[in-house]
Amino acid sequence: MTTALTAETDRIRRSEIHLHGPYPGPGRPDDLRVVFLSPYGHAYSLLATGPMALHDLVNRRPDVPATAERALAYDCLSADGNRLRTPGGEPYRTIENPAPVHAADVVGLSVTNAGDLHSVLRLLDLAEIPRRSAERTAGRHPLVVGGSGGLANPEPMADFLDVVALGEAEHSFLDLLRLVHRMREEPRAVLLEQAARIPGLYVPSLYEHTPLPGGGTAVIRPRALTVPASVHPQFLAPGDLGAAHFASPISDGSCALVIANLGCKHSCHMCTLGTPPFRNAPIEQLTAYVDALEQHRIRTIIISSPTFTQYRHRDALLDRIAAYADRAEEPVSVIIGSVRADEVTPGYLDAVARLDPGHLFTELSLEAPRGVLTIAPEFAAPDLVQLFGKTMDEAKVDRALDLCRTRSHFGTVMLYFMVGAPGESEQDRLAIADYALRVFRRLGRPDGAVIVKIQQFMPKPGTVSQRLPMADPDLVDDWITAIRERLTSLAGPDHDRFRVLWGEHSRLLLEAVCDRGDRRVGHALETLHDAGTDFTHLTKDRLDQALARHGLIFAHHLQPMDTHLLPWHTVNTVPADQERALATALRARTATAVPA
Repeated sequence: MTTALTAETDRIRRSEIHLHGPYPGPGRPDDLRVVFLSPYGHAYSLLATGPMALHDLVNRRPDVPATAERALAYDCLSADGNRLRTPGGEPYRTIENPAPVHAADVVGLSVTNAGDLHSVLRLLDLAEIPRRSAERTAGRHPLVVGGSGGLANPEPMADFLDVVALGEAEHSFLDLLRLVHRMREEPRAVLLEQAARIPGLYVPSLYEHTPLPGGGTAVIRPRALTVPASVHPQFLAPGDLGAAHFASPISDGSCALVIANLGCKHSCHMCTLGTPPFRNAPIEQLTAYVDALEQHRIRTIIISSPTFTQYRHRDALLDRIAAYADRAEEPVSVIIGSVRADEVTPGYLDAVARLDPGHLFTELSLEAPRGVLTIAPEFAAPDLVQLFGKTMDEAKVDRALDLCRTRSHFGTVMLYFMVGAPGESEQDRLAIADYALRVFRRLGRPDGAVIVKIQQFMPKPGTVSQRLPMADPDLVDDWITAIRERLTSLAGPDHDRFRVLWGEHSRLLLEAVCDRGDRRVGHALETLHDAGTDFTHLTKDRLDQALARHGLIFAHHLQPMDTHLLPWHTVNTVPADQERALATALRARTATAVPA
């Protein structure tokens, strides 16, 4: 009898196209079984380049004694609070293998956003793997490895993950697999001590933390002299990264993704994109990939880069896509995730316009094909833009708008702003509405539109702003309402040409504690998980209660972190002098502000 889960995994395998060619034959009998768990459905999981790149690399490298598989948030699963359940209670399996996930040797978990850390608990429960690292033993339970940007502060999940891979894991993860294969009969504690010596791998259980009342850490000590005092993320040269790091290795036939460049040439103080060194993807790999997409008639191409306008070979890539579009019998759409308006040139706009009826947009679906120029001033106040290291001044924005005005293909501007930064005033927030109206008028198109995407300022681990205070997310809804009302009042009859987009309140509450929290935060998430909480509808009161059970106070996580050791001190690489300079400048701005 075919079960619902088996039927779904069969359908997935039939739909998949391996764009870098098929994998070699069956693995060796003693190969490790590695399973990458994804909190997403099938289509979105294919665009998660980190785990997909490692999955592809493990299966292609004969020198790695392992075979990789994938398990997802399948459509047939049912949700109950934060839990997912298989139909009929059957064992959770991978796409490639009916054997239970919990029988794997190594399990990989990728968390892209700190507000999604609760997905670690959901997936471990679904796979029937003991949640706590201390409850897992070698030979009986898999080694659980976490990674990606949501674990920039790995401490909330320290008691749930055996190992955290920092940065790009193409070297560190493969070295870990070789180690696990070689030491598969050794006690888990011996294996973990050896794993901690691999550059880029953080083993939380090997560090003792002394907590402070309300939140934070007083002392961090390695538990043995052989344990490194600090662990830094690994960033590799393009030649050391597999082809799947720059282009999604598997498609469901509907779309495919390329990453043209890694890192950013700018280092804004609140942004993580400037942390990795800037590197260009090899153009030969990307053009060959476009040819493969044409061969398989995949007609939606996503270009996902921190800033595609910085890609050295962007014209050659766009030309190759345009040539495919010219030959195709049906439209070829191109989605470019991010550009910098101050780097847009007439040639770039003309090259993108050739891809009609493609789209240029970020997080937006339009009723008809229309180019969208993304501009991220982040702040409406020019001095805040400068203080946070942004280079997007109004003169550069005006230049980009003037270029768009002369090209009919571009009629929509998406503006990214932050609210709640230290030193910000009510007038600074309301000025976002004035900025949006000025952009609309400069664009000079009655049929144009301006979308204002607002996010709360969150001091991110690994950025210069990581120690700064943050606003209570409960205040932000009222701020957004005031901005909307001002924009409607200023725009008058043109108010329907504007949209203000705002994020998820529950996610902000989680980010506030997970971005800056210590190891007790993970225990509070576990308390909520066990209570049947739906984290997409988490309230402040419920979070407060869970934190209090573990000696934590929500308000503590909103305060500046300039007097205490950072909980993520072991993996911190931000120069302290840069943090102090930014905090001093923001205090000076607040002191000289004119009262309303």
